[in-house]
Amino acid sequence: MDYNAIRKEAQALAHKAGKDWLDKWYGGQDSGACGFAWVNIRPANKGNTKAGKEERKVLRAMGFELDWTGKEFQWWNPSGLHVQNVDALHQGASAAAKYLREQGFSAYAGMRLD
Repeated sequence: MDYNAIRKEAQALAHKAGKDWLDKWYGGQDSGACGFAWVNIRPANKGNTKAGKEERKVLRAMGFELDWTGKEFQWWNPSGLHVQNVDALHQGASAAAKYLREQGFSAYAGMRLD
């Protein structure tokens, strides 16, 4: 499995989804509620096992970082959009999470207002 290609495709889908949403609702302008969005992945295996160590190695290579709980891995702003609109960012994160789930990862999108 080409994990680098998976990340690139997830990012492309996230960017398109976020930009399309911003174009539709705000005419492409960065307006509306401010916030953040990300994708979380919960590893399927325990970290002290061979499979768990390999899984974490793959997630780190894909650009995910351990979140504050120490149990899941996060990818902040997968769309790469330089906006503050939380809805556009969340649309992007949701698109990336959906694609990652299709690739077999336990992924979901998160967001919060600023």
